[in-house]
Amino acid sequence: FPRLLDSLKDPPGLVITDSQVFPQVNGLLSQEVPLTSFSIVMARNKGDLATFVRGARAIRGLKESDRILVAEACTHAPLEEDIGREKIPKWLRQRVGEGLTVDISAGLDFPENIGEYSLILHCGGCMFTRKQLMSRLIMADAENVPITNYGVAIAEINGMLERVISVFPE
Repeated sequence: FPRLLDSLKDPPGLVITDSQVFPQVNGLLSQEVPLTSFSIVMARNKGDLATFVRGARAIRGLKESDRILVAEACTHAPLEEDIGREKIPKWLRQRVGEGLTVDISAGLDFPENIGEYSLILHCGGCMFTRKQLMSRLIMADAENVPITNYGVAIAEINGMLERVISVFPE
């Protein structure tokens, strides 16, 4: 990637990366080059980016005694170092403490007791329609539970939220 950047006559007009490598890509780019991720593009197109950003900012107030829900739209077989089931919970526990409780829901299963959660971390929803994803945002709002998606949460965890959402000025 560094050689590719060096070979360009002009800097890229936009870089869209995997959220998991935000820090590495950010370190290679000039701050003038807009940066975001596929997950954030999905959040804007399938969900409500402003809602997900508010949800990600709620990470700042998490406590070790809190309970979060990781909600996945699909029912894939989780791999080792799964982003939603392992990596993000690990990063959050490093930030707020090992006592943080993480529950998982997958596919169409979505708990009725979401009011018990301090935060819902949702996947990008690529297997859902916009209507299905928005229904979860509406449920979370009705219960006053912050909700975000993986990419927006990763940006917040890495202190890059403002940078990676600035490509969407609204």
